[in-house]
Amino acid sequence: QVQLVESGGGLVQAGGSLRLSCAASGRTLSRYAMGWFRQAPGKEREFAATIRWSGDITYYADSVKGRFTISRDNAKNTVYLQMNSLKPDDTAVYYCAAQYGSGYPRRSSDYDYWGQGTQVTVSS
Repeated sequence: QVQLVESGGGLVQAGGSLRLSCAASGRTLSRYAMGWFRQAPGKEREFAATIRWSGDITYYADSVKGRFTISRDNAKNTVYLQMNSLKPDDTAVYYCAAQYGSGYPRRSSDYDYWGQGTQVTVSS
């Protein structure tokens, strides 16, 4: 069993930056692909970014590509999402997720474990 806890959310002005963290406990993340998803009010949860267990492959949604960077520190059992040039449309609850395996999945149904989410609000 893997427990995931997100942190780092908050209120930021458009154009600003935030760094989200996802700390894992229960098992080492070194064999898990990790993903970040987000869900805005009234909308479905959507994929944002994913990173392979080794950290050598990442994949981003077009909506965040070039602005967000996913990274991981397996020694600290933590995954990060650096978010720059934030826009009001980025306002959402952000979730991290873990999937055991060597891929880098983009579908929420592929993930086995989820955190409780952290709110990101971008004001215009």
